[in-house]
Amino acid sequence: MASPPGTPEHPLRVAIVGSGPAGFYAAGHLLSAKDVTVEVDLIDRLPTPFGLVRAGVAPDHPKIKSVTRVYEKTAAKPGFRFFGNVEVGRDLSHAELKRHYHAVIYAVGAQTDRTMGIEGENLPGSWAATDFVAWYNGHPDYRELEFDLSCRRAVVIGNGNVAMDVARMLVLPRAELEVTDIADHAVDPMAESGIEEVVIVGRRGPAQAAFTNPELRELGELTDADVIVDPEEVELDDHSARSIEGEGEITPRRNVEILTEYSQREPAGKRRRVVLRFLRSPVE
Repeated sequence: MASPPGTPEHPLRVAIVGSGPAGFYAAGHLLSAKDVTVEVDLIDRLPTPFGLVRAGVAPDHPKIKSVTRVYEKTAAKPGFRFFGNVEVGRDLSHAELKRHYHAVIYAVGAQTDRTMGIEGENLPGSWAATDFVAWYNGHPDYRELEFDLSCRRAVVIGNGNVAMDVARMLVLPRAELEVTDIADHAVDPMAESGIEEVVIVGRRGPAQAAFTNPELRELGELTDADVIVDPEEVELDDHSARSIEGEGEITPRRNVEILTEYSQREPAGKRRRVVLRFLRSPVE
């Protein structure tokens, strides 16, 4: 009678589809299991691992990308193998995976952007942030895209960290772009763009914005762009003011403080501007 999977003679064999953070953390957890022997095969459609850490993190944030060192330690563990350029559904089927592994974990993440469902979002010049970010990060599926950056004003819809990243990348001067991890094909279009103003538009108010303090603070440190905030838009109503009073509300409270400080700044006459707008909704 065969021994149950998990022994040195009969390891528990697990396939993980997707080599982004979720896939690597799952692999690390399995390979660190006590009293059970596990072999993990990490499978990815792309030739390189790390998923959104490689293709989604802003090129000027190398410290965040350094998390790959943790994944490299996982990859060095006994029982780990990586198979790139292998697409489930094209090169092998789910049924084949089930025949060869005791368990299959899918860690492929969200593969499409989130649409707003408003008229005009598919017009020329309107792009999903997922496409634009993947393009300037060198994702092979997006490197052939073309973006017309000859306009004077760009509008970024959303009040999260991705909006902050996109806005910041659009106003970095060439010298600062070139020392980031940006894809080579994106340097010239970004550095030579005609964009003078980036407007970040959010439906929610400053107390409900989803961006974090460091990303918001980075805007104020831009060398080539002033940050503009309307003082009236950072005045909180009673409900919003109460919502950030608790001990667990440090991030939104600090966001409001930073935005208030920005609203009191005099423009320094820099070449570009980043304008933050709140409480704005689309109308027909």
